[in-house]
Amino acid sequence: MPSLQADHLYKVFGRRPLDAVHELQQGAERAALRDGGSTPAVIDASFTVEEGEIFVIMGLSGSGKSTLLRMLNGLLEPTCGRVLFGGQDLTALAPSELRRVRSHQISMVFQHFALFPHHGVLENAAYGLEVQGVPREERLRRATEALHLVGLKGWEKSWPDELSGGMQQRVGLARALATDAELLLMDESFSALDPLIRRDMQDQLLELQRSLHKTIVFITHDLNEAMRLGDRIAVMRDGRIVQLGTAEQILVEPANDYVASFIQDVDRSRVLTAASAMVPPHRPDAAGCGCETVTPNTTLAELLPVTARVPHPVAVRDDGDRLLGVVPRQRVLTLLGDHDGPQTPCDARPTEKEATGA
Repeated sequence: MPSLQADHLYKVFGRRPLDAVHELQQGAERAALRDGGSTPAVIDASFTVEEGEIFVIMGLSGSGKSTLLRMLNGLLEPTCGRVLFGGQDLTALAPSELRRVRSHQISMVFQHFALFPHHGVLENAAYGLEVQGVPREERLRRATEALHLVGLKGWEKSWPDELSGGMQQRVGLARALATDAELLLMDESFSALDPLIRRDMQDQLLELQRSLHKTIVFITHDLNEAMRLGDRIAVMRDGRIVQLGTAEQILVEPANDYVASFIQDVDRSRVLTAASAMVPPHRPDAAGCGCETVTPNTTLAELLPVTARVPHPVAVRDDGDRLLGVVPRQRVLTLLGDHDGPQTPCDARPTEKEATGA
């Protein structure tokens, strides 16, 4: 069962929202409804988020991504549709039950750090536990552990204004982790940071995810951030999800011209991997000559110099040294947009045709 499911969600602001939903379902255009006094912010959004997945929702300003996020934990009530969390319909809960779910099972990390200036770092990190009614000794212990997880050991007694922006955001992340919530909702959480600190926070999140395996919904307008963090990505435009897939699927097979134009400046070499470039070997012992090999997760940026050193298609092997496929150099160049690079010749090693058994 998915951890989280959005089922045909609509959110319309303004007059006669249910009538507007009906018109949208009949094919009405968003712009026409806005002229009539209704503003469709989210239109027929459906997706699932699996347990332990980082699911990224991305789009430009006004695309509806933050509105969609706020429906996922009940901060905004959908005009139509359902949100299922752990099999429970959040849209059917009474307000008191919904508050309990939000305080115990769902945590949110905001773009702006939302720290209390009159509380120290430790008290800020423990605030979610205080809301839950956790005894002081236990909440301080759990908050301390969370601060250590995000790299702020030794800063517990500091004040928020003594911290850099990146460190303040780490406190916000620690506050979310301290509650041990099953679901983290992160709304443009790194957007206010400068590029170097932002990348450092991305590294921090990925490192934490490898050990904690949280279910995360992450909102961003930055495509490179989405590609780096997301196990899957939903691209939004004008309130609708226009494509949903892995970073590689979106790069290799954009759903429409809008997505294609959106991704044109992405550094493909750091997103696409050997798994997306490999082709089946034509015989089981292909590329079994003892040359350098790569793993399925090797990026094309790391793979390209290997193709220059190895005079035949590079073997892709798993952790058990099982051959999964081979990557011809021309395949890498094609995926990177260079169709003219020649295969390096070698008299002492098999040719590409010989190595693959073609």
